[in-house]
Amino acid sequence: MVQLFSISTAAGTFDALGAGPEDGRPVMLLHGFPEDAGQWLAQLDVLGEAGYRAVAFDQRGYSPRARPTKVDAYAPEELIADVLAVADVLRWYRFDLVGHDWGSAVAWMTAAAHPQRLRTLNTISTPHGAALSAALRQDPDQRRRSEYFALFRTPGEAESQLLDNGWLRHAYDGLPQDRIDHYLERFAQPGALTAALNWYRAMRPPAVRGPVTPPTMYVWSTADVFIGETAARNAERQVTGPYRFEVLEGVSHWVSEEAPSELSALLLDHLAGWQPTWARVAVVGA
Repeated sequence: MVQLFSISTAAGTFDALGAGPEDGRPVMLLHGFPEDAGQWLAQLDVLGEAGYRAVAFDQRGYSPRARPTKVDAYAPEELIADVLAVADVLRWYRFDLVGHDWGSAVAWMTAAAHPQRLRTLNTISTPHGAALSAALRQDPDQRRRSEYFALFRTPGEAESQLLDNGWLRHAYDGLPQDRIDHYLERFAQPGALTAALNWYRAMRPPAVRGPVTPPTMYVWSTADVFIGETAARNAERQVTGPYRFEVLEGVSHWVSEEAPSELSALLLDHLAGWQPTWARVAVVGA
């Protein structure tokens, strides 16, 4: 059963969803734009039933009690720091990290900057930032797919286009109507959409951009209108540890909600392949 709770850190209080036993192997899930922790409801249920302690939280700007107004407060290092702060409050020294869209970008950056904290990295839709940057330089198709960046970084005009002119509603095509209504209502709240867009306005390369060493799975879907194949296949070049690339045919960008069973199965399989040392010892000695 998924439960709602709060996580208080020096940066603010984050709204969170959790499932599974408190002493289960810890898995953190980071949502993307324009969604929230609820995008992971199916995965939280599956992971919790499998004995993991799975937690997804509404990230900086999405949680009303962790919503700074300055754009610089959404810089990469701040987003990475939130991941570690939440893990510290939960007393997770090492954990498995899962991310989608912007949550995937934060997960990649966290893995590069703090590899010792992660048991595995599991990213969906958005590849490593260097892979996306390379595609933007080399691939006209990816440049076309990413044209919305310029709009999102324009204060005022972006908010108007996304809410008043229907950009958001159109972007959610493929999601159930109740989820679309939930997100539209959420981002219509004062300050909510601007805070989420500030992630784009503060966007820049992180201080640490080195290769990723934790065991990594990257999941891309062929009907994703935002991320093309060039960027997806570039991701492997940014990983020096064990790497697994999975492709979901015909699935849109909203992988966790459109293909929940397929994604949950991939996550369970990847996590099972990288058991903690103590778990392997226990099995051998049984």
